[in-house]
Amino acid sequence: MALAWELSIRLETRGSMFDLLIRNGRIVDGTGQTWFRASLGIMGDVVTVLKGDTSGILAGRIIDVEGSMICPGFIDMHSHSELKLMTDPAHEAKVRQGVTTEAIGMDGLSYAPISPAKLEQLLTFLAAINGTPPPGTRWSSVKEFLDLLDGRAACNVAFMVPHAAIRIEAMGWEDRAPTPPELDRMKELARQGMRDGAFGFATGLTYPPGAYSETDELVVISEAIADVGGFYMTHARYTKGDQLLDPFREAIEIGQRSGIPVHISHFHSPVDGMGERMIGLVDEGRNAGVDVTFDQYPYAAASTILHSLLPYWVHAGGPAVLLERIKDPGVREQIRDAVNPMWGSTLDNYVFSHIGSDKNKEWEGRSMTDLADFQSKKMVDSICDLLIEENLEVAFVARTGNPENIRTIVRHPAHMVGSDGVLTGEMPNPRTFGTFPYVLGQFAREEGLFRMEEAVRKMTALPAQRLGLQDRGILRDGMKADVVVFNPDTVEAKATFEEPKQYPVGIDYVIVNGKLVIDNGTHTGALPGRALKSQ
Repeated sequence: MALAWELSIRLETRGSMFDLLIRNGRIVDGTGQTWFRASLGIMGDVVTVLKGDTSGILAGRIIDVEGSMICPGFIDMHSHSELKLMTDPAHEAKVRQGVTTEAIGMDGLSYAPISPAKLEQLLTFLAAINGTPPPGTRWSSVKEFLDLLDGRAACNVAFMVPHAAIRIEAMGWEDRAPTPPELDRMKELARQGMRDGAFGFATGLTYPPGAYSETDELVVISEAIADVGGFYMTHARYTKGDQLLDPFREAIEIGQRSGIPVHISHFHSPVDGMGERMIGLVDEGRNAGVDVTFDQYPYAAASTILHSLLPYWVHAGGPAVLLERIKDPGVREQIRDAVNPMWGSTLDNYVFSHIGSDKNKEWEGRSMTDLADFQSKKMVDSICDLLIEENLEVAFVARTGNPENIRTIVRHPAHMVGSDGVLTGEMPNPRTFGTFPYVLGQFAREEGLFRMEEAVRKMTALPAQRLGLQDRGILRDGMKADVVVFNPDTVEAKATFEEPKQYPVGIDYVIVNGKLVIDNGTHTGALPGRALKSQ
């Protein structure tokens, strides 16, 4: 009886008409299991896996991909694309890597829920890494923000409630613990964000105002989203304790005390030998019953905003107060040594990636030391003068990563891929254009750090599981048609530190919600991305 039913299903499938049939590929389904030969039928925005002879199957279009791998669309677990998706919805830097879903709201540095006046402050504070929205485009709630992206960009988004937004809304840019009513307000804003479709709560604890928080505050907000399925995602507090493992211990403690899963962003340390100790800490947490995962990108460099080099107290009161404060020679004297980086690096390794005005664009790609030497200024004066002149819109790449630690960390089964890609400027970190093909081509194929199937799992099923996406991340009948076709022999990142804005090769087709966005290497102009929602 069962055999007859299966035969009936196969016959019905063969008589049906698909919108698109991708034939003769090697299916890597996202689970980490070994690839298998099959074809993929797409009808509307769902997939059907077709084994055996497909010569009799009808389709509006048939693409033969003999030798290529067909896998789920990649989910970037750490993105800073929210405003760039509004101003450049084709989003070629990411979709050409196979990214079909971007997790946004990262590091607690995003824009909803928040009231209009405070939104303007956040836009100024974050312009260096996120750009600015189209003229006249504004919002207040998470729902309004997601509505601006739904059906208007080339890829999907999954939003995290950002700590900065709800803290500023509840208590401004104050350098103190919240009062009980202020904490209650943050809890309600976080819950409202989850009701509007957010997937969790994100913090950035080395950026004001998140840096002003204490552990207890974060536990209470995390507890508030426990019953709606949220998780805690954190850019850890790198200044805490030993500045090595204590920042991550705090993250695991928050998960343990609040009872929700923990995801650590860009899990890395530039300090030699820390990789093994860091994954050991994760294993301790997991063995103690805390659901801990993390993401990491493959390039040994960080990227962030220039004013992050200023001490936390300088930021208190918000961007306008900060700009006035750093005009004071006395303040500059107090912060003179504080602008130097942690862990023994030098500002020779800090290279400008984005400067807002045309006047100073020529310094993109050159170091902070270069600028200060050219100006014959003290470093603190060079930095402060540039921040004032550019209204804070300056970002940099820090060549401070540790390749060995990265390779140790990415092999862990709880690791997933996140680009932390910043799309502003002419000299971004190459991770923005190269993360996903680098993991496939360099880490999996060339170095053999893991099998190609495991690389795909880290980009698909695992992040989908962390986000709680039930219909994406795996190629299985009835799943949403976010699909990537890549050549495992040729896939390669072309982005370098010297020429970072180069598209990869070997990723020929990218399909988002059943629509071809990359078609034989060409962007079609389609904008089928959806604002995914947790509720």
